[in-house]
Amino acid sequence: MDHFSDALVQYHDRSKHRVNRYAPGPHEFDWMAQPNPYREFHGAPRVNLPLAADTFHTRYNDVRCGALPFAYRIDLRNLSILFELSLGLSAWKTYRATRWALRCNPSSGNLHPTEGYLLCPHLLGLPAGIYHYLSRDHLLERRAAVDDSRWTTAFAGKGVLVGLSSIHWREAWKYGMRAWRYCQHDCGHAIAAVSYVAAALGWQTRLLEAPADDEVARLLGLDRSEDFGTAERESPDVLLWVGHPDGRPDIDRMLSASDAAAWYGCANQLSAKQVRWPDIDSIRIATFKSRTRELSTASAERRRLPAAPALDLSFAQVARQRRSAVEFDGTTSITSAAFFAMLECLMTCSDTPPWNSLVSPPAVHPVLLVHRVGGLEAGLYVLVRNPEAWSSLQASMRPEWLWEKTGPDHLPLYFLLPFDLRASAKWISCHQNIAADSCFALGMLTRFASALQEPWRYRHLFWECGMLGHALYLEAEAAGVRATGIGCFFDDEMHALLGLKDHEWQSLYHFTVGGAVEDQRLSSEPPYQRQR
Repeated sequence: MDHFSDALVQYHDRSKHRVNRYAPGPHEFDWMAQPNPYREFHGAPRVNLPLAADTFHTRYNDVRCGALPFAYRIDLRNLSILFELSLGLSAWKTYRATRWALRCNPSSGNLHPTEGYLLCPHLLGLPAGIYHYLSRDHLLERRAAVDDSRWTTAFAGKGVLVGLSSIHWREAWKYGMRAWRYCQHDCGHAIAAVSYVAAALGWQTRLLEAPADDEVARLLGLDRSEDFGTAERESPDVLLWVGHPDGRPDIDRMLSASDAAAWYGCANQLSAKQVRWPDIDSIRIATFKSRTRELSTASAERRRLPAAPALDLSFAQVARQRRSAVEFDGTTSITSAAFFAMLECLMTCSDTPPWNSLVSPPAVHPVLLVHRVGGLEAGLYVLVRNPEAWSSLQASMRPEWLWEKTGPDHLPLYFLLPFDLRASAKWISCHQNIAADSCFALGMLTRFASALQEPWRYRHLFWECGMLGHALYLEAEAAGVRATGIGCFFDDEMHALLGLKDHEWQSLYHFTVGGAVEDQRLSSEPPYQRQR
């Protein structure tokens, strides 16, 4: 094991919640240091985006089935829809004198460490350049003007790039050492959110695996010390190609052109003070990604079309109404048909969101604790999303598990244990009732050992977990129920339940779906007040 792999294992183990102690975090909240949820670049020219999401009528069921519309033109108006429904605000909530915003992309604690960027050639209504998206005002800040033929030819007229970065302090303020994990979850949620909206516009999304982290930072302007000063820095995450599925930008041309660009704006400081978490610095360095070879899109069989959800909603409505439940009623159940349809939407497909964005085979497998699914026995199940993982999963878990194939023939769902696991779900989820009062809860098993060879893939495992979570969020809304991510769980208690004895397989994210109890004390307001 080399130095970086050793640092990865140390962080992973030290950041686990345990029954007798939680992962290192702040002893109390310093409310005076709570970070501003909105990054701005003062002095950067601004481009107001039209509020156009109500003008297109793609149905959510069409998107989840891959029945995508004819590709919309890539222009300012349609890019506005992309950002509004993926990274924009979805509503304002108020309780007495307190007011806060919700967004279309989920986030741990509603803290939103993820920042979004647009890199584009000259488009109708938008000059060529590098832009930062300010969700609060639904506008683009022009970080760089790029007037260079190399920049234009790099896109080949086939699409644009969406860049994502993370501000770790936004999460660390509340969650301490474990915050880095949550930033990766949130990045995965954002990748999926972009992929879904792009598909609703008839576009395909591809995650670019080749660029190094420092190249992503150069393209997004994150390495420009003079633009950040004492402001909190952003860590580069990923570049997403959005547009024609066969298009690929020329990153070297873009890097060359961006070096000669005219840059604008200085980052605002988000917090009066920061607390440094050395373990986050350590894992950030250990998972640094160098330039690698760009892989071709992973081949995936076209999956069976999932059954239609209970509610026939427009995609815009589903995206805006997505919420994280804070309490479940403990009585709501869903049908087995609805349950199977949700799981079918977690299976990979090369042209259906959000899995069209990935170029690597699936590496995350949900282990489901089923409580209230009509026609399905309560107990433990596993969805094996990659058949190559089946033998390893079976060998790593308890030898007495049943491994009975259940559900539709084409769905790789296996029944492991008939048992009422509500108490176990609550116990594993840091004693939270929400895991037991749901229709089902789940943990996301990943082949942790694969990251020891290429430590940067540790981030990708979390991203894939976040993508699964986002798919479940949307599926739950369309089924008439609600979902929520569970970041607080006792890692090794989950592993003990399954009989996992080493680092080969680890659970990286937990989730739950059920009948939400609405808080009637809260009132809602539209996300944006200006005229649509």
